[in-house]
Amino acid sequence: MGKKCSEQLSEKYFKNYQKPGKMKNSIFGDCIQTVFLCLFPDKDIIYICPFSGALKGKVFITNYRLYFKMMLNVPLGVICRVEKMGGASSRGENSYGLDITCKDMRNLRFALKQEGHSRRDIFEILFRYAFPVSHGLSLFAYLSQEKYEENGWNIYKPMEEFRRQGLPNDKWRISFINKSYELCDTYPTVLAVPYKATEEDLRKVATFRSRGRIPVLSWIHRENQAVIARCSQPLVGMSGKRNKDDERYLDLVREANGTSKLIIYDARPNVNAVANKATGGGYEGDEYQNAELIFLDIHNIHVMRESLKKLKDIVYPNVEESHWLSSLESTHWLEHIKLVLSGAIQVADKVSSGNSVVVHCSDGWDRTAQLTSLAMLMLDSHYRTLRGFQVLLEKEWISFGHKFASRIGHGDKNHADQDRSPIFVQFIDCVWQMTKQFPTAFEFNERLLLTILDHLYSCRFGTFLYNCESARDQHEVRLKTVSLWSLVNSSNDIYLNPFYTPESGRVLYPVASMRHLELWVSYYIRWNPRIRQQQQSPVEQRYKELLALRDEYLKKLEELELSDSPSSHLAHSSTSNTSLPAPSTPSQQYTHLQTPF
Repeated sequence: MGKKCSEQLSEKYFKNYQKPGKMKNSIFGDCIQTVFLCLFPDKDIIYICPFSGALKGKVFITNYRLYFKMMLNVPLGVICRVEKMGGASSRGENSYGLDITCKDMRNLRFALKQEGHSRRDIFEILFRYAFPVSHGLSLFAYLSQEKYEENGWNIYKPMEEFRRQGLPNDKWRISFINKSYELCDTYPTVLAVPYKATEEDLRKVATFRSRGRIPVLSWIHRENQAVIARCSQPLVGMSGKRNKDDERYLDLVREANGTSKLIIYDARPNVNAVANKATGGGYEGDEYQNAELIFLDIHNIHVMRESLKKLKDIVYPNVEESHWLSSLESTHWLEHIKLVLSGAIQVADKVSSGNSVVVHCSDGWDRTAQLTSLAMLMLDSHYRTLRGFQVLLEKEWISFGHKFASRIGHGDKNHADQDRSPIFVQFIDCVWQMTKQFPTAFEFNERLLLTILDHLYSCRFGTFLYNCESARDQHEVRLKTVSLWSLVNSSNDIYLNPFYTPESGRVLYPVASMRHLELWVSYYIRWNPRIRQQQQSPVEQRYKELLALRDEYLKKLEELELSDSPSSHLAHSSTSNTSLPAPSTPSQQYTHLQTPF
């Protein structure tokens, strides 16, 4: 459990207290220790709720969140933009105040009194603490004093994960050439490379790959030894430069499992890859012997950003009912989801049939991460467990340098930054699509996915901070912040799927067609109270009722045993344990009840 704030402050205390100080967080429903910044009384401020209309009430602001009654509990890290609405001469009811744009599909509007510059204080406080990086302040993750039973930073250890995959072996070795981030400052320190490739080979290849991101192994198939390797684009340029070392290196990847042809998946549309030659990039041409290049037509970060903006326009604050299907189609969001899933299916299918593959986009940290991690999720049931999924995110996204800071803009006021893009949100959406199509294949539930996305923005944990491992080391993230997995693994029962049935050898091939894909309503439209009030599926609800009933009977049985004599108690205990085991952990509880789906 998190460490509770030691100072207890009552609601009555706040009525007459508007200076900074420590805040009792139990009134917010959690145990995060924060610093109270200010209180704006109900006579001065009105929340313009898009669903309930104008509402008066107190607004609390701490260095972590904005809180209004029971309706709003917004981490400041979620805020993307704060703007002043109206001016001193504005006329009309509630025309003067603040507009707050959030990163999680909602907007907030507050109206204030025009006299006495009443909005100045709230604007300045929000602007300063929602964007601490822009004001030379620390992100909240460095200020949090939460304590958990488990240290989430220990969930992923590269060597343990490689050993689980059966590495190193006679074809692949572990290299520590990047231990000081000298080869590539956006790669992890531990890399798996072809056994025959020397350290000097790696240095030569790095000069011909964008950002020095050389092809390295992400995953190996235990039976056929086919691999998923990832990298960035080759630096071919307009003149069509060649690099013999790079060509030979890719052939070593092919030779490692004796396949006749190496499949190179370029995530980009063909036209984009050609255009990248003008800036020194490009793609593998005919000079790469024994290789086949396939373009997957997944668009870039700018297209994805605009697509999500269009989706927000039709779902918040109100859902466009009259032309819903055509409006949804016009956003192209599900079309992009389809292309990402379709690309990952191709990667998984090739590897499953014995072909090694190399995956890249431009720099190898956006679409590449989507494709490799989704393909690994399809191929390896370990990544479909609660802890295995955490390892997958730590490995393919965090350690391999997805630019979380640039794509999300943690603590940065520059809301128009062209580097921002919902690439990771899109990936989690793809995972959700898979959980819908295979409801018994994943140990974790939708709540875990929602929690991950909430804390992608919140800055409460250090997990998603900064762009790469070298930056995290520099800012001592593991020493000075808490991991999101500390929270998850200290109360993991709420993130478990009651229908989970382990199947170790099963490869999942989701159907990537528009007829089978759905909009993730409980994420994108969750702020609409009508959506929130919808109940969970009757099957899941009934299943949880049965689990609760079983626990109640187990408790009664235990009470009866305790009421017996010691000798009788031992006898009863022995027989009851044989006939009706009482699992000690939530995960064990679920495996005792197998429900056909």
